[in-house]
Amino acid sequence: MLRRPLLAAPLLALTLAGLPAPGLANECPPPGEWQRDGDAVPADALMRELATRRVVLLGEQHKRLAHHRWQLHTLAALHAHQPDLAIGLEMLPRSAQPALDAWVAGELDVATFLEDSGWREAWGYDPALYLPILHFARMHRLPLLALNVAPALRRRLSQQGWDAVPPAQRHHLTPPAPPSSEYVDSLTEIHARHPEDPDNPNGLEDFIDAQLVWDRAMAEALAQATEHASLVVGLMGEGHIRHGHGVPHQLHDLGIEAQRTLLAWSPPQECPPPEAVADALFGLGDEAPHEPEAPPRLGVLLVPNEAGIRIDRVAPGSVAAASGLSENDVIVLAAGRPLDTVEQLVAIIRRQPPGTLLPLEIVRDGEVREILARFPAETL
Repeated sequence: MLRRPLLAAPLLALTLAGLPAPGLANECPPPGEWQRDGDAVPADALMRELATRRVVLLGEQHKRLAHHRWQLHTLAALHAHQPDLAIGLEMLPRSAQPALDAWVAGELDVATFLEDSGWREAWGYDPALYLPILHFARMHRLPLLALNVAPALRRRLSQQGWDAVPPAQRHHLTPPAPPSSEYVDSLTEIHARHPEDPDNPNGLEDFIDAQLVWDRAMAEALAQATEHASLVVGLMGEGHIRHGHGVPHQLHDLGIEAQRTLLAWSPPQECPPPEAVADALFGLGDEAPHEPEAPPRLGVLLVPNEAGIRIDRVAPGSVAAASGLSENDVIVLAAGRPLDTVEQLVAIIRRQPPGTLLPLEIVRDGEVREILARFPAETL
């Protein structure tokens, strides 16, 4: 069963930022400089070379505005060299493809697109971070592709197995290629940082299998897109591409050899960068003063539960602690809305205005209770 972090975003997307690895002798890339294997490479030469590939993957840290600005600038540079370009998004499942098509065609405003695509339910991050990229795609009429699958399908495939899900119900996805031992080791270490779910004795196995479903789904969508576009650029969490594991590994299994991985890099990331972490790195300056304020947080560690969302841990001093929420409480309603997934609660929390109360219905020891979570007011 999948786990989720302190309420802000999906676990896998958040925690797969990478693990320490042996570093190079070089320093981190200076701001504004591209590096390959620790050596500076001219941006124009790099973009010309990348434009001849079939797939380019741009890793990101989802909450960092600077990473999305870097992605936008890189997309613009690649588009200048290869106008026949498509953009793949980890952020949305395949059910959102009609909304993406309508957005690119100019048929939807922002509010309608977010509603029709199910953005807030599918992705726990502020859409404002991604809107400049979405507007860029619409301005140039570049196809936007939903790379992901719904969490329910990931859980079903990872827990029940591929043979238990008919091909039509899994978008005709094929089983993933076996992961490398290094990838398994990194996922095992990530899993160990989070509490065990007593209801799921196969937690680690399900965790790894769910990650492989995620990687395979994105790789297959990217590979299929190369049949219609000369260059497909995938935007996804950097943990899905580091060291050639994850999506690059699955792309190789699908016969896509002409691919490259790119990452933005800056302190406090590991410096010097780990060896062979990506095919090229771009140096970012200190963008921390320019990052948006952190979104509202309830301050709980959550585990999906058949009856709702179970609280595994409450952070001291958090909104949850002040509101009287406790470990093993099961949240079944938020603002009057039933909860089936952690992502739904994440979306409601992120829309909570400062200084307001959020009504939560919980089940504690078999008894239904209402809790009012008070979010602090904005500080001037």
